[in-house]
Amino acid sequence: MNISDIVKSDLCTGCGVCTSESTGRLEMQWDENGFLLPVLKSGKWSDTYDAVKVCPFNPDPQLEVSDEDKLGSQFLAEAQKFDEKLGRYENTYIGYSIDYRTDSSSGGIATYVFSDLLKRKIVDHLFIVREFDGSYEYGLYSGEYDIKQTSKTRYIPVTLEHCFTVIDNLEGTVAISGVACFLKAIRLKQFYHPHYKHKIPFLVGIICGGWKSRFFSDFLAQGAGVSGKYHSQEYRIKDPNSLSSDYSFGAFDRDENFKTMKMSKVGDMWGTGLFKSNACDFCSDVTTELADISLGDAWLPEYRSDGMGNSIVITRSRLAESIIQQGILNQALVIDSVTEDAIIRSQKPSFLHRQDAINFRIRIRKLKRMMVPRIRDRVLTKISLPYLTVQIQRMRVRKNSIKHWRRYPFFGKFKEKMSIDLKILALFTRVYHKLRS
Repeated sequence: MNISDIVKSDLCTGCGVCTSESTGRLEMQWDENGFLLPVLKSGKWSDTYDAVKVCPFNPDPQLEVSDEDKLGSQFLAEAQKFDEKLGRYENTYIGYSIDYRTDSSSGGIATYVFSDLLKRKIVDHLFIVREFDGSYEYGLYSGEYDIKQTSKTRYIPVTLEHCFTVIDNLEGTVAISGVACFLKAIRLKQFYHPHYKHKIPFLVGIICGGWKSRFFSDFLAQGAGVSGKYHSQEYRIKDPNSLSSDYSFGAFDRDENFKTMKMSKVGDMWGTGLFKSNACDFCSDVTTELADISLGDAWLPEYRSDGMGNSIVITRSRLAESIIQQGILNQALVIDSVTEDAIIRSQKPSFLHRQDAINFRIRIRKLKRMMVPRIRDRVLTKISLPYLTVQIQRMRVRKNSIKHWRRYPFFGKFKEKMSIDLKILALFTRVYHKLRS
């Protein structure tokens, strides 16, 4: 097996860590569906055999690191608690950063953690997503004074392709942020190359609702009224006078006019699976279980009315716990200790889709004789017939959204082409919710 098999099976999210194991044979390029994927630069695909071992969707991994539970026991062994949905952890919180919430997504806890890591010399550098030439990509960050420029969520494909090349030539230690599949790849890299455990002592996990194609940004920019090229887009513009979920998208057009649009205009872009990577349907890690600290949105009724946003926080290492506790002590963080159940409820739709229903999606692939990544047995359950119909339609919506945008890259035309599929999905979802209640 080689990386080509993973890509051809539509099981690649483009993390790019495989390139660091290919001795220069692989590089990341945009594909026709708006994703960054590895392509062969030189040699043969058969020469990329070793690169598969760091792939988060490897169907035949080494036993010691075969899933998130096994990796957690390797890297988070000192965590005091374990939950079958949350993984290994120290404590669970919800709250925000006083200094960084205004300019950040959710509660600004990620920006606070980045700043604290640098201020306290826990790490010397960050390798995180930043703005470059009007778009976004991973890059090195070593300053602290303008940390707010790193604070926004970016829903556009990025890659860790250059991560290990950069840090191999760098003095000092590095913290890296990423979504679940990216951090799994980093943990695999650390397992096979143990010196990276010291070089990368801290991982910040960003809880992900699904990896989006570049088409998603194109669609939103057109919806906001941008004709042609756009840049410096913002995906989570808060409205302090509304709900935390009532945020806007905005982007600069070629004339430097900043145009915005309430996300409610385009409907549910996450639960429907629009523009989502197929590989995301085969990830069972909802809360970035392999990070030192996991951060996401507090989608709970008791926090939703706060338009400035709040973050759920799961500390998974003693260092992460100390950062949060110090922030509370210094009155830099406004944090509530919450139960595990509160965290699980905040991500309930994602748990239903990515864990409860994953077994059904695996069965579909096996019936088609398609490759299936290694998934933990404990999340493989059965779902009801009504939810099964929802799953079938979500898969159709995901696939058709990319196909239609490729053929009809125009906001109005695309909505027209997708309308029937989305109406069917809405109907199946209503029936499922009614029968479940």
